[in-house]
Amino acid sequence: MPGQSQLTQVLTQHKHRHSAGHSILHSLNKTVPSLAFLLPLLVLAAVWQYVTSTGWFPPELMVPPAVIGQAFSDLWHSGELSMHLSVSLSRLAVGFVLGCLIGMVFGLLMGISPLLEDLSAPLFNIIRQVPSVALIPILILLFGIGETFKILIVIKAAFFPVALAAYDAVRNVSRATKEVAKVYQLSTVQTFQLLLLPATIAPVITGMRLGLGRSWGVLVGAELLAAESGIGQMMEFGRQMFQLDVVMVGVLLTGIIGFSLDRAFKVLKRRLNRWQLA
Repeated sequence: MPGQSQLTQVLTQHKHRHSAGHSILHSLNKTVPSLAFLLPLLVLAAVWQYVTSTGWFPPELMVPPAVIGQAFSDLWHSGELSMHLSVSLSRLAVGFVLGCLIGMVFGLLMGISPLLEDLSAPLFNIIRQVPSVALIPILILLFGIGETFKILIVIKAAFFPVALAAYDAVRNVSRATKEVAKVYQLSTVQTFQLLLLPATIAPVITGMRLGLGRSWGVLVGAELLAAESGIGQMMEFGRQMFQLDVVMVGVLLTGIIGFSLDRAFKVLKRRLNRWQLA
């Protein structure tokens, strides 16, 4: 019937509109929280711009955001910024990967072997308490200001959080889980692959996240003290030349890169947790 057909058509259109509206609201609910972190940055930039425009501070002490943006553009188009970035990130990648691998192996072995724990735990905990920055002068004396000391300082910063996370994960494996391995007469390799390794993945990811932040910070600090290239060296050279805009470019990039790396590991851990629950 015509009336029933028109009613069906109206209901279908209303249903599509409701579905489209629900889809838009769902997208907004997902997008707005993810962009909420930009609000404090925008407020800070506005306050910063206002303070610099009032002349309360001389431009030699507080550079306007527009000047920093221009310095970033000039450094990027000249190729200087990309060169320093690639050098710093290469050092970070090499040192962090080595530190994580060594730390994970050592932490697992220390958690499995009571003898190794008794022998290494005192020295491990003593060195762990020493700030990585405090070792920079010693490493410079031993290895000079070349790449070796910078990679070693990154290894040290990444090693201890990962090793401690792996050790705690192995030690916290329940007795029931260990009894299952005995009941099924699993070999040492099978026990490691089927029981210990899955139990250590999430804690080790957390340790890697912590170690990455420390590694990035200590690397920039080492470059500030002794380096011929890198983000830290770029900031130090800008300080010597009284180019505060260049210094601020380095400071902001250091924070943005550190935040981005931490965010990436946070997403990785979230996906890993979903995979384990599945």
